[in-house]
Amino acid sequence: MLGKQMRFKAFFITCFLLLALTLPLSAMAISLDDAAKRAAQQNNAKVLSARTVTQGNRRIHEIKLLTKDGVVKIVRIPESSN
Repeated sequence: MLGKQMRFKAFFITCFLLLALTLPLSAMAISLDDAAKRAAQQNNAKVLSARTVTQGNRRIHEIKLLTKDGVVKIVRIPESSN
């Protein structure tokens, strides 16, 4: 019985991975707005500006924040980091 359960788990994981690989890249990407909100929440800060830049073949969201202490901070979040 244990062998049957392990085969089922392996089948389930394989199906999940195949499904994930067939999704368009944009479905796994984080939007600039979501990245800015996340950065502000994680740093307890206010968003001053946000933009997406391309570095090589990667797109990166650059979020400029103003912390509660008055410090300006830039956070970089890869577009494909969900």
